[in-house]
Amino acid sequence: MKKYFVSAALVVLVAACGGGNSDTAAGDSSASASTTEPAATSGDVTENPDYKAGLALIGKSDCLTCHKATEKLIGPAYKEVAQKYAGVDTAVAYLSKKVIEGGSGVWGSVPMTAHPQISQADAEQMVKYVLLLKDAQ
Repeated sequence: MKKYFVSAALVVLVAACGGGNSDTAAGDSSASASTTEPAATSGDVTENPDYKAGLALIGKSDCLTCHKATEKLIGPAYKEVAQKYAGVDTAVAYLSKKVIEGGSGVWGSVPMTAHPQISQADAEQMVKYVLLLKDAQ
């Protein structure tokens, strides 16, 4: 019985981390692939168009299975990622590639699942949202 429970839990974990929502695969996004930095804002970051668009895309994906905005879950908190890559000119390109291709070793031994169903433009929009969270509470 114990082996069955452990096996079932592993199957659920793998499915949650690897099975994204195919809605983002179409690439229908208002994000511009040529923009590489989050839009500048004045005031509340939640009013930023990059924040709103990225949050919506993340909500449709499986990202929240492994990440939270301000606290570590399986992967790092978005705030930690934003702080680590703050001021890095190539952060959007680098991190959007990581979202699509997956990877390991940057935040420990737990690998990030690849998300090939997410378009480049959507991945960039998601990363712009994450980078806006560097000062999140």
